Amino acid sequence: MSAVDVAQRMREAAVRFLDSLDADQRARAQLPFYDTTERETWFYTPTDHGGLPLSAMMPAQQKYAHMLLAEGLSEPGYNTAAAILGLDNMLDRLEGFIRDWGRERGRDPGLYYWRVFGDPTGDEPWSWRVGGHHISVHHTIVGGEVAGSTPLFLGADPARAPLLGPHPNRPLGAYEDLAHELMASLSDEQRRIAVVTDVAPTDIVGANRSTFGDDDLPIPLPDLWRGRLPDPWHQLTIDVQNGADELAGVTPENLDAVRLTREPRGLPLGELDGGQQDLVRSLFDLYADRLPGPLADIERNKYEGVRLHEHSLLWAGSHRPGDPYYYRLQGPNLMVECDNTQRAANHIHTVWRDPYRDFGRDPLAEHYRRQHA
Repeated sequence: MSAVDVAQRMREAAVRFLDSLDADQRARAQLPFYDTTERETWFYTPTDHGGLPLSAMMPAQQKYAHMLLAEGLSEPGYNTAAAILGLDNMLDRLEGFIRDWGRERGRDPGLYYWRVFGDPTGDEPWSWRVGGHHISVHHTIVGGEVAGSTPLFLGADPARAPLLGPHPNRPLGAYEDLAHELMASLSDEQRRIAVVTDVAPTDIVGANRSTFGDDDLPIPLPDLWRGRLPDPWHQLTIDVQNGADELAGVTPENLDAVRLTREPRGLPLGELDGGQQDLVRSLFDLYADRLPGPLADIERNKYEGVRLHEHSLLWAGSHRPGDPYYYRLQGPNLMVECDNTQRAANHIHTVWRDPYRDFGRDPLAEHYRRQHA
């Protein structure tokens, strides 16, 4: 299967999904492609992600929605996303079934939203996204090919939960275990350069920004929603943020140490030995392999071979398994972020970004140039 085949399968799944909807549902599920502001808006909090939620679909429509999501992810990627979607039930129980965020049910696996931008049956660019609490998947198709597959966010709360038997439920456990194995392999000098502060931020630094700036700091939780929440829920987000920061001991100096910069900070990966570089490639592969094989190969080209030397590792917090931490792998064409700090390091976020191809921007710009010419 080629990248063109993947795009064709997405097209067929998107058409099948849209054709299953009535007029009112379709009006919620489909917007013009050139609605750039909405198309490049994304979230990972339990807010309105925009689109048609599962709760507003009939069972057959839900099936078609999931068929579209499955075309945008590898089999392991889809299985992980499906497991994350179900975690809202665990989280609801963990919180005593009382947190509502101003809705009938605050932790609701029915509030995952599907939206298509543009017309997948035509020749013009189009895109689609799926978003909900701790899931955000984006694909942009230009000229019959997938032009961008980021941002691609997966999180888990709880990150670790008991199951019957000895093995816990850890949908994103590999992202932690391999990173800690990498940190354990570093020499004291390498670790001194990689670890920029001993206190981790309480969220990923890039947050849900559509574009990266220079010197960006983490975005406070109250600003990670679609609009300002009404009181008392807005105050609740402030209290949650302040409580997490206080518990972690986060200071302005800690945040300054992890702020985003255009030049990667931390330990240059070219300074790692062969075994350590293999660990880094394996960690990168975990992120790329969320995608169908041909699309994963496109992402893998950004760090294969000598290109790995263009990237750096930044770490904040403890490097002992089970303690709060944050890490960032950054290079010219990608940025990986992961944190697990909240709920006593039982609430994980992971994301793959590309400063140039997020939302298919770079291929879109080239398409517009050709069209104009």
